[in-house]
Amino acid sequence: MSVAVSIAEEIQELKHQRNAVLLAHHYQEAEIQELADFIGDSLELARKAQTTTADVILFAGVYFMAETAKVLNPKKIVVVPDQNAGCSLVDSCPVEPIRAFKKLHPDHIIVSYINTSVEVKAESDILCTSRNAVDVVRSIPADKPVLFLPDVNLGNWVQKQTGRQNMRIWQGACIVHATFPARRLAEAKSAHPTAVVVAHPECPPAVLAMADYIGSTSALITYCAQSDAQEFIVMTESGVQYSLKKNSPEKSFYFVNNENCNCSECPYMKMNTLEKVRDALLNLAPRVELSAEIMERARLPIERMLAIQ
Repeated sequence: MSVAVSIAEEIQELKHQRNAVLLAHHYQEAEIQELADFIGDSLELARKAQTTTADVILFAGVYFMAETAKVLNPKKIVVVPDQNAGCSLVDSCPVEPIRAFKKLHPDHIIVSYINTSVEVKAESDILCTSRNAVDVVRSIPADKPVLFLPDVNLGNWVQKQTGRQNMRIWQGACIVHATFPARRLAEAKSAHPTAVVVAHPECPPAVLAMADYIGSTSALITYCAQSDAQEFIVMTESGVQYSLKKNSPEKSFYFVNNENCNCSECPYMKMNTLEKVRDALLNLAPRVELSAEIMERARLPIERMLAIQ
């Protein structure tokens, strides 16, 4: 019996003992996704966290996702495989300047991407994910000015889709999506001329302009599964390949390297391992602990997001 198999069996047994649910993002390593009770994008995982009956939530993703799960389940134990699995978008948007902006511009509606810290969420009026960002902005009265944060590429795309003029956009970016170069996509299109290009809206405008379809991680998976096309160039984190192949095993998927590491992987997502998943269940740590005050303040904008279908 291989080491990987034995660890997998330990995890399954610990899940049973702890009455734990394992939620995994599409960008996790394949072996983690194989053990997950539910795999999804940020919106789907937030909805699943909201409705789970488990006593323990093990969130295999990045830390802000686990914070959201804790806000929605203040009395449950929420653990992560690695508490240092952060996010460049979270880092690009500290809470202090958001508080300062609110004081100077109290008339603005603050729309925060879910890729933000719980402190920023608590200062926001409503949250969004890449799946529902357009609908969230459209739900705000046209005469209300908006601050959209923190992803500049998603914000620009939302503004283009909605035609919203009174919308300020924070200048944060994802270290994976923002560094996909259009020239490498052009090279991939030349190499695979019949392939359909699908892209996450966190990609730069020049990349999105070349895409045949733009959508959230799960939306890309669904689109590829339902499309008649047999080849796809996928402009998002390469961990999604697990779900793409699972849903469409007969199709081919090509990933484009970014400028940071000649790869298309999120270094934070890849910090989680099977060993860390097992240890988190065994020790019920690292545990997400938030104050009652911050959870209460963050819950309303999260619930407003979840209310938009």
